[in-house]
Amino acid sequence: MTKKWALTKRAQYLSVYKSGKAWVNNLLVMKVLPNERDCSRYGFSVTKNVGKAVVRNRVKRLLKEICRVTPVKPGWDIVLIARPQSVTADYHRLEEAVETLLSRANLTNKDEAVHTGVN
Repeated sequence: MTKKWALTKRAQYLSVYKSGKAWVNNLLVMKVLPNERDCSRYGFSVTKNVGKAVVRNRVKRLLKEICRVTPVKPGWDIVLIARPQSVTADYHRLEEAVETLLSRANLTNKDEAVHTGVN
């Protein structure tokens, strides 16, 4: 992910945690906060109760790729928090979970083609 599309500072995460609205399913928790920018930024939180470093990094890689190919309305800070059940989920189940949460939050941009700005 380039820095333009990523939440990089602790203060950015804390503002989303404190003031953002949350949506939950069995694999993920999604917190969302408007950011008054022309793009949406993503952050990922995978804690040690999910697994060891290799497992946590795999979950983060999958979530980054899912966010890269999923079109989202601009102007939002989105933090995806992995739950322990996400370890056993494959790419398609995680993708379905992310798309479900984004659609419940009315953040999906179905009309837009797949954006490639997130690396």
